[in-house]
Amino acid sequence: MKVQEIFTRQVKSITRETSAADAADLMWEADCGALPVVDEGNRVVGIVTDRDLCMTLALTGQPAQDLPVRSILHPTLHTCRPSDEVREALRQMRLHRIRRLPVVDAAGKLQGMLSFADLARAARPDAAAGPADIADEDVMLALKTICARKRVDPPVPAPVASVLL
Repeated sequence: MKVQEIFTRQVKSITRETSAADAADLMWEADCGALPVVDEGNRVVGIVTDRDLCMTLALTGQPAQDLPVRSILHPTLHTCRPSDEVREALRQMRLHRIRRLPVVDAAGKLQGMLSFADLARAARPDAAAGPADIADEDVMLALKTICARKRVDPPVPAPVASVLL
């Protein structure tokens, strides 16, 4: 199965200069949790999620209207193409622990978004899935990986020195 068979084509986008407030308003209006960020040529240069907005605003204390999206963008961008296999896109999402991939053409221009909602709608019951399909279990295993808590080992206590009296 190819990405072009299941991805969402009609998506809103923003630019690097869009304010965090305007990005949040657009997410609310479009009922989405992420927006691709494009340049003047409609090439994808990043993605901003609702979590990115919330955490940045909470941690910086800056007014949302004064915070341009460019200050939130991650240095690494992961995308896929319409001709990619869905299994490969799902593997990339699992590997990088991301829930959405901008779909771009060979020139990097925005074509749409591939989300876990798209994958869930396309998945087939395990027993009915063919070799080219994605199965419910594939989606569930990827989601479990993506949603796993980051492992934080508790601090190791310093050894207690024995005191000889």
